Amino acid sequence: MSVAAKSKGLAAAALAGALMFAAPALAGAGFQLVKVPDPQGGTIEVGIWYPTDAPMRSVPLGLNRMEVAPGAPIKGTGLPLVVMSHGHGGFFGGHSDTAAALADAGFVTAALTHTGDNYADKSRSTEGANRPRQLRVLTDYMLKDWASHDRIDPQRVGAFGFSMGGFTVTAAIGGVPDVSKINDHCRLRPQFFDCQLVHHQPATPATWNGWKRDERIKAAVIAAPAVGYAFTPQSLGAVKIPVQLWRAEVDQILPEPFYVQPVREKLGAAPEYHLAKGAGHFEFLQPCTAEAIQSHADICVPAPGFDRVAFHQDFNREVVRFFRENLAVVNRP
Repeated sequence: MSVAAKSKGLAAAALAGALMFAAPALAGAGFQLVKVPDPQGGTIEVGIWYPTDAPMRSVPLGLNRMEVAPGAPIKGTGLPLVVMSHGHGGFFGGHSDTAAALADAGFVTAALTHTGDNYADKSRSTEGANRPRQLRVLTDYMLKDWASHDRIDPQRVGAFGFSMGGFTVTAAIGGVPDVSKINDHCRLRPQFFDCQLVHHQPATPATWNGWKRDERIKAAVIAAPAVGYAFTPQSLGAVKIPVQLWRAEVDQILPEPFYVQPVREKLGAAPEYHLAKGAGHFEFLQPCTAEAIQSHADICVPAPGFDRVAFHQDFNREVVRFFRENLAVVNRP
């Protein structure tokens, strides 16, 4: 789970629309920011990256800037779609470098800000089933109501999730968690970050039911998934789609063997497994600006000796390759 909440200055940054992470140049990426209606009320904030030939320009993004072509024409037809889910207390832009790399490779990438579990509002952080439901709302929108939905191939849908977003994607592809296992886990490990969160917002059966596999998702990238220990063997055993699974070797927030390893062992088809040697939990977030490193050191400063910039070059390349191979993408359109 992301611990953006730990930064004392985050509330003020949130009020200013702060997006905490540096945004590298996005070669060939158009960008839109939209509000998606939620059937349960309100709207969901969504950032969308997509292929384009339009010239890039620098635009503000909270406290940072990114090189995109805002509102540019989309290039290509029959494009694959990847939906993205962020960690606890995050927002749609936490993996914008990965989203941009996918767009440059010919994907439409849509990342949501989870209502009730984001940098500005954590009031529903432990309502587990709400997250995959919102991800399903996003996928519905992209395939049916987005202005360029006719450019997407609905048979080629992937999902990406980090931390609590990794939990979200694991649930979306068929994993069913048992809330009683969360309570058991936290009785033994009350000092763990997720248990501290549950202590303040107890997870109840009423908000941990109604799980539904999204059959449209044909491949998934899951990084440092939260609550991995709670997924039932029967539900994960039935998951046979390709999964790329990432673990940070020195994850201080979700330490092993409780999170990644249970998912790896229980999946019905062995995942493509990657160990990010020397990486801490937050290395999966895009590299921070120098200013953000000063103001949000807890999530921006890499683990000792770890090069987050170099890691993201490799990470993004592997994510793009995996989705290309498993969503049948040969060349950029």
